[in-house]
Order: sequence, then structure tokens, then C-alpha cells
Amino acid sequence: MVKIAVLVSGGGTNLQALIDREQTEGLGGGKISLVLSSRAGVYALERAKKAGIETVVVNKKECGSAQAFDKQILHELQSRGIQLVVLAGFLSILGKEVIEAYPNRIINVHPSLIPSFCGNGFYGLKVHEAALEYGVKVTGATVHFVNEVTDGGSIILQKAVYIEPDDTPETLQRRVMEQAEWELLPKAATMLCEQIEKEKENQE
Repeated sequence: MVKIAVLVSGGGTNLQALIDREQTEGLGGGKISLVLSSRAGVYALERAKKAGIETVVVNKKECGSAQAFDKQILHELQSRGIQLVVLAGFLSILGKEVIEAYPNRIINVHPSLIPSFCGNGFYGLKVHEAALEYGVKVTGATVHFVNEVTDGGSIILQKAVYIEPDDTPETLQRRVMEQAEWELLPKAATMLCEQIEKEKENQE
């Protein structure tokens, strides 16, 4: 079994997609063992509790510095033997210490077709506002590995979503979630869990 931690900051719709996939088809030998939130009181924590998943809150302000925040996150992950980290609407940038501890084991979903509309400052509705402002006809979502460049890691999966003439940032955000994010993130997590399991078998 591959232990997965899902990192969240808000409502947790992508977390729900992962939970649903685990409960129906499974995650390729993966199990969501921890939901870590950067904010208390968010609905993602309720979703985790309903599914019987352990939760923990690590708040950057309370940690006092970015380094202390990273240290605390790393402690929560390593003390539970987490092997795969999935960022699902996690709004804090992970530092070098966490990234180096989990090389090619941290994945993120981004609501555009990287390299478009990504990098610092592009998150949530801002991504969809930029896509509509630019006038692109196709957008989508990308699941990628996390490295020290914001949205800069290798791409794992992408899916295109067409933009409708009357789209608003809100309608576009919803459609990208439903048609791309909720499909890609569980699929990528499953692929990686299968890969981790294979590597374990080869080592035995």
C-alpha cells in the first residue's frame, strides 16, 4: 500500500475526486492516509473527516517563517510514512526542503495547459480570467511534478477543454474542474502509486 497525503487550502473538490476514485476503482494500491490543510475550518477537512481520513492543519503564520512551515509539513509527512504527496488546491509554495525529500513524488494539478497561464500569481480564478482575456479558444488542466519552479516540473497528464463564447471565469473554472481536473488528478495519482508499487517489488 502506498501512503498518500493530499495537501489542501480550500473546499477540496479535487480531494473529493481522489476520495471517490479510491472508493470506487481504487488508486493503484494507494491509500489517502492524510489530508494536510494550510488553513483551519476549510471544507476540505470536513470531506476528509467524512471519509475517515486523518487530518492536520499547518498554518504558515503560526509557524512564524517559511522554513518552519516547511519543517512542520515535512515532519507531518515523514512521521506517517507518506510516499506520495498530492497538491489539490494547496495555495502555499513548498520549499526546497520538502521538494528534495520527495523527488518526483509530489504532484500538482493546475487549471490550464502548461506552459500557458502558469507560474507565480496564476491560481484559482486568475488563471481563467487570464485565458478569457487573452482570447484563447482552448484551455484545460495539467498534472505535473512539483519542483522549485512554480508550475515548472515535468508534465504527467494534460486534457483540453473548449472555451464557450459566453463563458465567465466562474463557468470556465467549473467546466475545467469537471471535465479535466477531477479526471486527471486521480488518474495521475493511480499511475504513480502503481509505479511506486512496482519499484518496491523490484527491490524485494
